[in-house]
Amino acid sequence: MDDTFQFEGFRLDRRGLFRRNERAVFVPVAIGSRALDVLCVLVERAGNLVPRDEIIAAVWPAIVVEDNNLNLQIAALRRLLDHGRLEGSCIQTVARRGYRFTAAVTRVAVEAHANAAALLPGVVLPLPDKPSLAVMPFQNMSGDPDQEYFADGMVEEIITALSRIRWLFVIARNSSFTYKGHAVDVKQVGRELGVRYVLEGSVRKASQRVRIAAQLIDATTGAHLWADRFDGSLEDVFDLQDKVAISVAGVIEPTLQEAEIRRSSERPTSDLTAYDLYLRALPDWGSPEKRRIVRALDLLGQAIERDPQYGPALALAAHCHQRLELRGWTEDPEAARRTSVDLARQALRVGPDDPNVLALVAFVLGYFGEDIDVAIGLIDHCLALNPSFAAGWHWSGVLRIFAGQPGLAIQHFETFLRLSPRDRPAHYLNSIAEAYFFSRQFDEAAANLLASLERAPEFPITYRVLASCYAHMGRLDEAREIVRRLRAITPAVMEPGARYRNPELRELFLSGLRIAAGEAC
Repeated sequence: MDDTFQFEGFRLDRRGLFRRNERAVFVPVAIGSRALDVLCVLVERAGNLVPRDEIIAAVWPAIVVEDNNLNLQIAALRRLLDHGRLEGSCIQTVARRGYRFTAAVTRVAVEAHANAAALLPGVVLPLPDKPSLAVMPFQNMSGDPDQEYFADGMVEEIITALSRIRWLFVIARNSSFTYKGHAVDVKQVGRELGVRYVLEGSVRKASQRVRIAAQLIDATTGAHLWADRFDGSLEDVFDLQDKVAISVAGVIEPTLQEAEIRRSSERPTSDLTAYDLYLRALPDWGSPEKRRIVRALDLLGQAIERDPQYGPALALAAHCHQRLELRGWTEDPEAARRTSVDLARQALRVGPDDPNVLALVAFVLGYFGEDIDVAIGLIDHCLALNPSFAAGWHWSGVLRIFAGQPGLAIQHFETFLRLSPRDRPAHYLNSIAEAYFFSRQFDEAAANLLASLERAPEFPITYRVLASCYAHMGRLDEAREIVRRLRAITPAVMEPGARYRNPELRELFLSGLRIAAGEAC
């Protein structure tokens, strides 16, 4: 799809679906990738009958699928698009033939002219009420593609350093890195991420020397505000990262107090090999693939063996063990739980003021049933230290769900999304869906759960919450279909739900799941 379409308060383009909010700003809508593809086919041919066979061929090319797959996507689209509509569905069924999109559609062609960049994003995020910055992926100038992880790691550390500044709003890595490998105009980046400043740069690593070059640009005008380069030995890499962050912040706010950004006298590790192993583990630890999580654990284990006091590596290893236990990828779940909790406690002892350590430790302890008040205290401390830490806001939302505070959880997820507007991973969609579910906003919960399943169809908890959600909505056929799909992944349909500390909310989840599974309540 090369055009942008508008209809009934929605905007549709090749990146997704957006809805106009009360401030007349288009905001992203949670929608599964298959449902989005179906909608694109229908909207591009609005007013015309589109045969079922043609839709299936376009959305599921070279794949044999049952008609029910299309039926489910059409039903999901109707629930999303028809809310508040007075004249029936905007998707008309033509019996035994296909579907017709009946809403009035305006097509706005995207031409290669000066206004194209303004049109293409679809969403213009307002600037925050304080200076805002996005750090773009730095170019790897080392001449070795295998050093890409090092350049990415430098950027992540610079983002972390800048995020310590309480008066600065810093976009999360996962959103700024969606531009990696693409030549993008900084003005477009500023509009899409809702920031005033953009930092670009490069990293060159040769032997035991490192050079970081950086330039700061005003995204509203395209003007270059500052540029510099920083050279040093590999042993000085932490100081180089801080120098970049301090220089950038000093341009934005000349009265910057360097103490606010400087690391404590204790570096996370003095062993550069351990640090390198940690950087190599970062691309794998969040993977949905077991082999990559295991590989991350191996690298982290080597790092911890070299430096047993390396807090970030300990915390990340704890989270890897939690993910293996969650996915059922361990032969001894109880041993995985003990290992994860032990590593988390070790990390907390050596990194009590490291925001990344605090966030991961808080989640691991909260997930495995440790004192929820302690876990929330840790995540609150994390966010006090680093208010621009997007992942911290996500974990805080998850912990609020565990604590029985779904309304507060939704607020924290919304903060996460503003800090990382281009990052909607399956675990985020799943988490905010749980918050909507426990707030009894079942329509919103179901939409996000369906979108999560499109991204991660192997995640059992998503099926369980969706089955319970459908049961409470009275959509028992769909609830039972979700249970059938769950049983294809795992024989364990029911679960204790022990992570949900509020008995009333836990029973809301379990009662719906029992109904969906056909068990007596």
